[in-house]
Amino acid sequence: MSPTRPAAADAQAEAPAAPESAVRILKKYPNRRLYDTRTSSYITLADVKKMVLAGEDFEVRDAKSSEDLTRSILLQIILEEESGGVPMFSAPMLAQIIRFYGHAMQGVMGSLLEKNLAAFAEMQERFLEQSKELYDPQRLTPEAWAQLVNAQVPVLQNLMASYVDQGRVMLEQMQKGAVFPEMPGFPPPTK
Repeated sequence: MSPTRPAAADAQAEAPAAPESAVRILKKYPNRRLYDTRTSSYITLADVKKMVLAGEDFEVRDAKSSEDLTRSILLQIILEEESGGVPMFSAPMLAQIIRFYGHAMQGVMGSLLEKNLAAFAEMQERFLEQSKELYDPQRLTPEAWAQLVNAQVPVLQNLMASYVDQGRVMLEQMQKGAVFPEMPGFPPPTK
């Protein structure tokens, strides 16, 4: 310790630098602009979409009230994606989702959709892992391509069967664990 520096200054100088926050904070200003506090710059919805695709954790906060606006921004990105190109959600599917708002099953429906998306993402990851070595450009001969195409059918069938089974099991668990009001598509509860 130097005689001219106080002990607190020495301790502060020797302390390791604080790690960057794991969750990236974005601030939304009244002018609808998004500000990235990590890079100290303004960003667009396209930049936020890149963060989502990269699997980066972030929160969007109102600059004045600190209210969490993350869901709102993600919904804006989904709306832009649905408006351009090929939409993922059909009108009947969106209508069905809207019917669940305010219904006793609203919370269960959100959980069911989340679990199904996670199962589908896991299934996709396994599929990509199983077929990764076949995509090697040096090994991709016409014979290997034919083998890949022929191999994909049973792999996809098995993955889809697994996905459907998971959905069936979750639906059965919902029916056993919850009392359903009269609702189209669900049998009356058994007692």
